[in-house]
Amino acid sequence: MKKHLLAVAAIFVLSVSCSNAADKTFVDITQPNVVAFIDEMVTSQGFDRDALSDVLAKAEIKPVIIEKISTPAERKLSWGEYRKIFITKERIAAGTTFWLENREMLERIQKESGVSIEMIVGIIGVETYYGRITGRDRVLDALATLAFDYPPRSKFFRNELMQFLILAREEEIDPAVPQGSYAGAMGRPQFMPSSFRAYAVDASGDGKRDIWNNWADVAGSVANYFVEHGWRSDEEVVAQASLSSRWEGPVPEPKNKLSANGTVESLSKKGVVFATNLPADSKAELLSYEGDDGKELWVGFHNFFVITRYNRSAMYGLAAYQLGQEIASKVAADAD
Repeated sequence: MKKHLLAVAAIFVLSVSCSNAADKTFVDITQPNVVAFIDEMVTSQGFDRDALSDVLAKAEIKPVIIEKISTPAERKLSWGEYRKIFITKERIAAGTTFWLENREMLERIQKESGVSIEMIVGIIGVETYYGRITGRDRVLDALATLAFDYPPRSKFFRNELMQFLILAREEEIDPAVPQGSYAGAMGRPQFMPSSFRAYAVDASGDGKRDIWNNWADVAGSVANYFVEHGWRSDEEVVAQASLSSRWEGPVPEPKNKLSANGTVESLSKKGVVFATNLPADSKAELLSYEGDDGKELWVGFHNFFVITRYNRSAMYGLAAYQLGQEIASKVAADAD
């Protein structure tokens, strides 16, 4: 009787395993857009057709990824709600610990790049909570799903899939191994494959660009990304603002542009009140956010819009900046 029950259990486990496997959908390498992709990779990048086909055939198409990318947090949350995710006592404490444990390395990278430590730790804190949250999807699955089954942005993700396969070859990484976000962002700084190839650096000098395990490479790569997008050392990022009686019309709605179209002087003349040491002709943009107590107004300067090149969101830019500032204050207070 016992042997009979064990046999039944084994059959049940096997049937469940088969059912789970059957529930998964993998890339169809005979699908026209997949065939075209393989042809291009073979022709323009010198990939072996059979080897590439084998890799893509193991990529799982995951509908949940399409659901997630169709409804990002920035579309669903107000600034007040968004801020509470990232500006927390726990994350500030984790960032402070990270700064203190890596002070020498961070100070070196700040000196070499001109990018402030608070900005580097702010980005890493928002992106992955100092390596705690780096994503649970295989990068191959995420990019294949979005490249072949998400028409609204298939061109973008097709290119990212191409970049990922090239970097896997360049860095001698098994493409089936790296994990990341549902959008294919990788490692502790959450670089997309094209950003990895363009901006990741070997800041530790060991001959590798390891954004998964090496904190020096992570911090150096974040700093290099900022430098390559025009970061200006020791220049202000944002200033809190209010409107004077000279302002005409209602308080602006939170529909922020991701570029500075005005100047310090032009905003001041319109009745925007804010403090800055930047010259009058410096680029500036009025930003509006829906906070817990009503609208918050800020003026973003050049460096603010460099932050939004990392993630195309005005809420992201302010959250990363504020987290870095909170951590810097805590580090300074702990030193007293």
